[in-house]
Amino acid sequence: MNYKKAYNQWLESDYYDKETKDELLSIKDDEKEIEDRFYKDLEFGTAGLRGVIEAGRNRMNKYTIRKTSFGLANYFINNFSDAKERGIVIAHDNRNMSREFCIEAARTIASTGMKVYYFEDLRTTPMLSFSVRELKCIGGIVITASHNPPEYNGYKVYGENGSQIMPEIAKSILMEVDKIKDMYTIPEFKKEFESNMILLDKDMDEKFIKAVEKNSIRKDMLEKHAKDLNIVYSPLCGTGRIPVSRVLKDIGVGKLIIVKEEEMPDPNFAGINKPNPEEATALNRGIKVLIEKEADLLVATDPDCDRVGVAIRDKNNQIILLTGNQIGGLLTEYIIKSLVDCNKLPENPLLIKTIVTSEFGADIAKSMNVDVENILTGFKFLGEKVTNYEKNGKKNFIFGYEESYGYLLGSQCKDKDAVVSTMMIAEMATYYKSQSMDLNDALESLYKKYGYYREKTTSIFLEGKDGSQKINRIMDIIRNNPITNIGEYSVEEILDFQNGIDGFPKSNVLKYILDDNSWLALRPSGTEPKIKIYIGTHNQEDRVALDKLDLIDNFISELINKID
Repeated sequence: MNYKKAYNQWLESDYYDKETKDELLSIKDDEKEIEDRFYKDLEFGTAGLRGVIEAGRNRMNKYTIRKTSFGLANYFINNFSDAKERGIVIAHDNRNMSREFCIEAARTIASTGMKVYYFEDLRTTPMLSFSVRELKCIGGIVITASHNPPEYNGYKVYGENGSQIMPEIAKSILMEVDKIKDMYTIPEFKKEFESNMILLDKDMDEKFIKAVEKNSIRKDMLEKHAKDLNIVYSPLCGTGRIPVSRVLKDIGVGKLIIVKEEEMPDPNFAGINKPNPEEATALNRGIKVLIEKEADLLVATDPDCDRVGVAIRDKNNQIILLTGNQIGGLLTEYIIKSLVDCNKLPENPLLIKTIVTSEFGADIAKSMNVDVENILTGFKFLGEKVTNYEKNGKKNFIFGYEESYGYLLGSQCKDKDAVVSTMMIAEMATYYKSQSMDLNDALESLYKKYGYYREKTTSIFLEGKDGSQKINRIMDIIRNNPITNIGEYSVEEILDFQNGIDGFPKSNVLKYILDDNSWLALRPSGTEPKIKIYIGTHNQEDRVALDKLDLIDNFISELINKID
């Protein structure tokens, strides 16, 4: 539909409320804004919707929630005979409109005759994943925009295995949503449908916490030494405060200091524009407390508590921010070593990582006789692999992660889980402190053994219709003009995942492997208006690895800057 026609339809139809129409009238003279809000429907990206909260079909609002929820319910009902009885569970974070969108989705789905479970207040994303399987639901929804700026919200969809839905299912759901041409065909919520809506109590929280804490490996060590560990924690004004504080106290952490300004849920995130532990600026307050209290480390979870970042105070009182790749490497070595030491390593153990994650953890795992498998970016691909191995028993998943601060161990959920990850980071830090080492000492010992792995991830934000088009141009131009060498290094292999290579699903990702095993990858984000550039190098000498990193970074930056 033409964007102007769609805009006028929203203004003229009795279906849309006065508040929505007033907002749309306020942009009547801004043609570019009208086009951006109405040139397309807000589409499924990484297993759901994500966008700015505003009126318009390319925005997050109660109407896009209603339409998507009706299409989602129809998909489940049309494909699963027991869908209505098994139902869907819905959780939400603390963002603007999250509660309202949760209730909107619940009422819309309940109106189709499906059972809907929902919580009385905000919950973490891993809690949603856990609840889907605990309740044996046909699927789940979490209302969140994860670590996006405050003006965003989102809608992530989960399958019955507790993992985000796979691309082919997202396409089928989208087909159902696209069938809805008239909003009046969506059933109106009536009092009689309230019986389909079931409010969950805190028993589910207790079950989740117990499932998380089962993953602690060195319990005897924690009983002796956890009291010596002092942690500063920031939930970044999100959902992590209660479950993360609980597990850290349960494992015996001596002193837990929560960053006061970021302790309680706040849709504006106490002024943090990007409440993302990947962003150094999001940790500023926590680092200040880390220094003032002379604690051992800072952990910060993103608003929906599926990612976690770490900063440490080393022996020289210097603050070091660990990257996602470094945390992943440290956890890989600690988890495998601990499982071996405690005679808990299963047969055919497996580590899973994404194709844009460093080889650091993978090389450690392989040296310790643990298989490694790669997946595309997105924990839904990890969830699918783990689910298949649970069914066929060929391999036993022990740990998985991605460079963007997402980690998972255990079977309590099938998505990134910052609750269990924070617990394991604390256990690891306790272990090393008992050996008179901090996490930086541990990292350096791994680098000396395996060589120095250096990585860099850069995000180029390009918003709106023009930005989307430029992202496509960048990928098309680079794809159609293959890179053959970067400085003195020649390109050994080009992996274009859009062709569905090596059994991977088709994905808009380009990866270049250089003749010294350094690598470069480009990928448009599935959840944000940006293109991401990933670089990885490795050498026994740190200076050489860093120089190669700068060389590749300068090369790709210059190349992209030339593209209009």
